[in-house]
Parts: sequence; C-alpha cells; structure tokens
Amino acid sequence: MGKRARAVMVQGTGSNVGKSLLVAGLCRAALRRGLSVAPFKPQNMSNNAAVTPDGGEIGRAQALQAMAAGVPASIDMNPVLIKPESETGAQVVVQGRRAATIQAFGYATVRAGLMQAVGESFRRLAARHDLILVEGAGSPAEINLRANDIANMGFARAFDVPVVLAGDIDRGGVIAQIVGTQAVLDPADAAMIAGFVINRFRGDVGLFADGYRAISEHTGWRGFGILPHFPDAAKLPAEDAVEVVGSDGDGMVVACPIVSRIANFDDLDPLRIDPRLRVVMVPPGQPLPAESRLIVLPGSKSTRADLAFFRAQGWDVDLKAHVRRGGHVLGLCGGYQMLGQIVIDPDGLDGEPGSTEGLGLLAVQTSMQAEKRLSVSTAVHCGTGQPISGYEIHMGQTTGADTARPFAMMVSGSDGACSPDGRVCGTYLHGLFSSDGFRRDYLKSLGANAGDFDYSAEIETVLNALADHVEAHLDVDALFALAR
Repeated sequence: MGKRARAVMVQGTGSNVGKSLLVAGLCRAALRRGLSVAPFKPQNMSNNAAVTPDGGEIGRAQALQAMAAGVPASIDMNPVLIKPESETGAQVVVQGRRAATIQAFGYATVRAGLMQAVGESFRRLAARHDLILVEGAGSPAEINLRANDIANMGFARAFDVPVVLAGDIDRGGVIAQIVGTQAVLDPADAAMIAGFVINRFRGDVGLFADGYRAISEHTGWRGFGILPHFPDAAKLPAEDAVEVVGSDGDGMVVACPIVSRIANFDDLDPLRIDPRLRVVMVPPGQPLPAESRLIVLPGSKSTRADLAFFRAQGWDVDLKAHVRRGGHVLGLCGGYQMLGQIVIDPDGLDGEPGSTEGLGLLAVQTSMQAEKRLSVSTAVHCGTGQPISGYEIHMGQTTGADTARPFAMMVSGSDGACSPDGRVCGTYLHGLFSSDGFRRDYLKSLGANAGDFDYSAEIETVLNALADHVEAHLDVDALFALAR
C-alpha cells in the first residue's frame, strides 16, 4: 500500500466533552514539532459545516483542526457528515457531497455501507502525512450503536488505531464516566484504549490526585494528564449549537435569534470577540432586544421549518418593529431566504412538499432545488467596496425585484438583495465577517466603532495558546508515541 501515517484516536465519554478542541491543540503541537499532521473524523453530526477547497463540505471542527495542523481542509478529513433536518430525519453527506436524506431509524442500515468511504478517505490522508489525529463521535459506551459502528471502536478496530479516552470533569462524575465506559465495553474494544485524559478541570488540579489514581487503579489505563479549562476556547469557531453564546461588549448591540435548525452560526464569531460590540444570541421564548442596531438572521438547515419556529416565538413581530424603528437586518443564507416573500419547495427537499410565506421584508422569492451549491467564493461588497472572502453552501435559487440591488458582486454575477432603503439585506455568503476590511467598514456604516482587528491573526494566536496549554498539562510526547 506504500507509506501510511501513524495514527492515534481521541474518543470521549460522551458528546461535547472537548474532543474537538483537544485534537486541535494536538494538531498544532504536532505541527510545531515539524510533523506533517492531519485531523480525521470518520463520522460527524453537525449543521455547522465548512466548505473545503476541493469542493465539498465537512464539519466545522475538522476545518478548524486543519487550520491548527497548517494544511488545507479536505473532504477526506470528515468523510461522513450527518446534518439533522428534522427531529427524525437527516441529510447524509459522503466525502463532501449530499448522498441521501434518511430517517433516523434507517441510518443503522445505511451506516453499514459507509465504512468503505471512511477507509478510502483515511488511506488517502494517511498516504500524505506523518501523523493522523482521529476524533471519535459521541461515546464508545453507547454499545447499543456498536453494530456497524464507523465512528468509534468500529473504526479503531478496523484500522488498528490506539485510543485515548477523554472525560469531562466539568460536568461531574468523571471517575464514573471513564470507569463505566470500560465496564460496558466489549473486552476487545476496551483493549484498544491505551489511556485517558481528564478535560476541562477548574481549580487546583492537585485536589484531584486521588481521583486520578483511582481511575488508573480501576481501569489499568495510563493517565496522560489533567487539562484545565481553556477560557479562550470561546474565541474559536464552535461546531455544536449548544455552545452558541453571545458577548458582553459595551458598544453597539447585534442580536441573532437561535432558530431551531441554526447552521453556520460561527459566521458571527468575529463579532463576538470584538469587545466594542455586544452580541446577543437570543434563545427561544425571549424577545429580540429593542436596543439592537443590527439583527442577523442566521443560516438554517431547514428554512421553512425555521420560519414557523421564528413566528412561534413572536420574532416576526419584533423584527418588523425593529425595522420601523430604523434598525438594520442582515439575513445569511437560510436567513436571507426567510426575509423574502415566499419559500417554495414542491419536491420536499427541505421538509414536507409545499410552500411557506416568508417574512416579507425583501421583495424576493426562493425556490428550492436539488443541486446544492458548494463554493469557496470571493466578492466585493456593494455598500463599502470592500472585498469579502467567504463560502456558499445552500440549496435554492432566490430571485425578485430586490436582487436588482445586490449585496455583493462576484465574478460569477451578483449575490443577495437589499431593500430600497438599504436597511434590510440578504446574502448567500457565509464567513463574510472574517474579512477584516468589510467587517470594519460595514459596522462603521451602522454607526459602530468596531471591527478593526486581524481576525485570522487572532485565531492563530488562540491556536498557539491552545497548543501551549496542552503541552503544559499533558504528556504530549507519550501520547504521540502511542500512534501506530
């Protein structure tokens, strides 16, 4: 087969225990050792996707890990991505492209055929790098999902990749988390685990010395260290909607409603880390803040479902009152579609077949289409003349009178739409606020003295600090030495 990189896998005692951040820190630590390193997650579940230069979509966490590793993001870094569309259905993306929409009860059957794609991607990645840092999904303790597993022990066993188990002490019961995982695992699966890491510790780590020893005594596994809470993690793009938070700046208020199928919410990250802005992520049941200068309607995995959800919160009334007061509105992708007059979906690509009345703040209409547009895009913002580097990831075509006043111009043509007074705009461009000149001048046009910093440099600073943090508290050399 030729060269194959060494690999080690980080699995967790549950979802959201910090696996993604840990792998990102290890990627940067490996890069600083002069290794060619790449992240890999066989299966991910998230509506927060990134578009790769090779023309597909992967989980946002793997795109951040690729940045930490100093390599371009690739579809091979996350060959299976599950994007929930409803309570029981999801879109399955295989090697960057939409493959099917399935009901949850049918995924176990589909999953059996996905190991081939996972293996292809892993082998391609392993042929190009020295080290692969693999991230599991959920927990291997979910033994009811073990049959045909491709995300945790099914992958580790198939490719003989040793495992380090991460437990989250911040949520409590970390001894039971780790010892209990060993207790329920098949002995052959448990044998793949070489050791454990305690994550998100707050306070004096010395106070957990007895607990740390108890885990080793009960499991026979080696401990690779206790990693304290890393506060600057909040500055990095998050993948899970449960991590969506606002900011406490003392300047202009930017509000974003947390719709039920929110997607690509990291679009607001450059605004959240600016201390001169106050970003309010509005939870269901709460009104849109009357003091908002700008309301951003975020991306959505199901535009029509989120239109119904939006109205159920009374946000449609709040939004129209905001516009009457002279406020500004920016719709991003699904949020742009929601601002129009109607969303038409005769083939049920976005849920049940039919159509849904939009919010009526833009004279446009959207028709859902089966082909998904995936593109890394550059544009020029019509209002400020500033360049924008972003990406598109959407189904549907939007047309109508207000598109004659586009939000931005691309080589391929115009993008988005603006109302006649310019206070309501929509765009299909994600990641636009990462473009420093655009962000600064756009916010200035709204009356804010904000946005004047290098966002990419800020992320690099945080990734380097994360690697320092990991190196200071974990035995990274021993962890890398596990790889085979």
